[in-house]
Formats: sequence, structure tokens, C-alpha cells
Amino acid sequence: MGCMSGTSLDGVDAALVETDGDVIAGFGPTVFHPYSDAQRQTLRGALGKWQDAPEVPAAAEIVEAVHLQAITSLLQNDPRPVLVGFHGQTFAHDPQGKGTHQAGDGQTLAQSLGLVVVWDFRSADVKLGGEGAPLAPFFHHACARFIEADAPMVFLNLGGVGNVTWVDPSRPTPEAPDACLAFDTGPANAPLDDLMQERLSRSRDEGGALALSGTPDEAVVDRFLSHRYFHRMPPKSLDRNDFPDLPAMVKDLSDADALRTLTACAAAAVARGMEHCPTPPTRVLVTGGGRHNAALMDEIQTRLSVPVEDIDSTGLNGDMLEAQAFAYLAVRVARGLTTSAPTTTGVAAAVGGGNIATPKKD
Repeated sequence: MGCMSGTSLDGVDAALVETDGDVIAGFGPTVFHPYSDAQRQTLRGALGKWQDAPEVPAAAEIVEAVHLQAITSLLQNDPRPVLVGFHGQTFAHDPQGKGTHQAGDGQTLAQSLGLVVVWDFRSADVKLGGEGAPLAPFFHHACARFIEADAPMVFLNLGGVGNVTWVDPSRPTPEAPDACLAFDTGPANAPLDDLMQERLSRSRDEGGALALSGTPDEAVVDRFLSHRYFHRMPPKSLDRNDFPDLPAMVKDLSDADALRTLTACAAAAVARGMEHCPTPPTRVLVTGGGRHNAALMDEIQTRLSVPVEDIDSTGLNGDMLEAQAFAYLAVRVARGLTTSAPTTTGVAAAVGGGNIATPKKD
């Protein structure tokens, strides 16, 4: 079982995957457990905070409690899992500085569940000079083989932050030369959700409806693309708060125009990222909550020259792919296999991350 709580702070995804950490044999049931408004507010208060910040303990307790609820709910439907991949909640990410901070204790979860829990997936990569993100690329390579793709393609995840994985499914393993290239593209849902919360006290622009009625300010998009991040070569990664000036750039625009402009910024970041692909992809499969935003999908397709598809069209589950990825990675950790490589996180050599927590007997 894999669990994921993303930077959008909507809730916890949990999903079952049958795999040996190499080949995906099949997918099982999934569940989504939302955070309450009060819980989300506490989690927001911990964003950008490190382990010693006073806001973190209460937020970490929420992360553990809601994960426990989601996992328990899924176990009622299917009690077979022998291993749990627990990503935790990212509150801060500064791989070139303080490191990376995912709240939630795997040992606490293992003790409550009576199951082996693999957690803290990112720290080992960061300690060895990697970005610690994104970590789904090895799973994406397996997914490409699962759907029997026969040409290079891109997985585009639109969460709070956007990230891409270019994969060549003809390569035998994800760490093989020229098998994968992965990196964060730029902000995605996070600035849209933040603006909706700040201006309209709503958690998101449902379906992109308000953004669809707006007009993007391309001058703002051009200023956004001048950010130093877009001049860095991949692999590279972002924290949710790495573009703090973005809200001020749209403060004088109407709600609809501001949302459409932020949407255009996210799409333009994706288009800029595509320039780094080793060879042009034949298709772009979009996963994550952003694919439900019609304005964002429209902006991305407008700015790309290849087909942009909702990943659900392939039979994969775009809402659960991140959770499924950490189920897959948990098995790789348990088997001593690698979970990241120079072309996915910039780490010096292929490395296996993650800690294994085993329930302690009384």
C-alpha cells in the first residue's frame, strides 16, 4: 500500500499495488480521506517550517492520524498488504540548504497498524547531493511498460507543484542511461488554490470554471518566466513556496483574470520544461488534481505541439498515481533496489532511499 499527502493539502490518498518493485502486476482498491477545514488550516500554518518549529508537532499529529484513518479504511476493503509506503507531508524542501522535511513518523504508524512501514524516502538522496524530488519517475517507467508504450513519452503531474518525467520504455530499467529524465516544472495548483482561499475563501477553482472566464496577462507570464529557476538545467526541484512574488504579480487583476494568468504561468512553465526532453515525446499523460482544471489543460495544450491527455484514458488512475508510486517504491526499498538516479534527482549515483519501520512487540 502506498500513501500520499500532497502540497495541495486536500487529503490523503491510499492505494494498493501488486508489484515486485520492477514489474507492475496489477492495481487494487484505493481510498481518499480528506482533511477537514480546521486540519487544513493547521497544516497550512506549518508550510515552510522545519522540524524544530512550534507549528510542526500539531501538524504532524494530523498527518499521522488522517493517514491512519485512510489506511484503516482501505484495509477493511482489502486486508492483504504486507508493506506500507508512507510519504508523509512535505512542509519544507531546500535540498541545497537545510534539506527536506516530510512530517509524520513511520515508526508510530507501523506500531498502530502492526505492519512494516517504509518512510523518509527523500533524505538519503538529498544527503548524497540529489534534489530529493521528484521520486515518482521509476514508477512512471514501470507504468509506461504496464500500458505497453512503445515510444518516448512524458508523465506530467499537476499537484501543488508541477513535475514531469520523460521516459523511454524501451530501456530495461529506470536507472539505465537515457531511460528517464525528471524535474519540477514550476508552480501548478498551489498558487491557484492560495488565491481562491485568500480572495474568495474557497479551497479551489472547481474545474477551472472561474479561470475559464478570465484572460491571461501575458506580460506577467513573461516576467514569471524570467525567474532564475527556469535557467537551471534539470534535474531540479522546487518547494511549494519558491515563487513568493507570484501573488503580488496578479494583485491588480480581477479574480478571473488573476486565476487565468496564474494558470497560464503554470502551463508556460510546463512548456519551458519540455525543451529539456532528450527527444520529443509522442504524448503527454497528465496526472494529479490539475488535470481536472479545464483552463489549465487548455493552456497546456495551447502551448505544446504534442497530444495532451488525461492519464485516465490509458486505464491508469490519475488521482492515485502518486500514492501508487510510493507503494511501488516501498517494495524497491524493502528489496534493496534503487529509487532515484542522476537523471531523476541529480544524485551522484543511483541510490536507494527510505527507512524501514517494523512494529515492536510488547
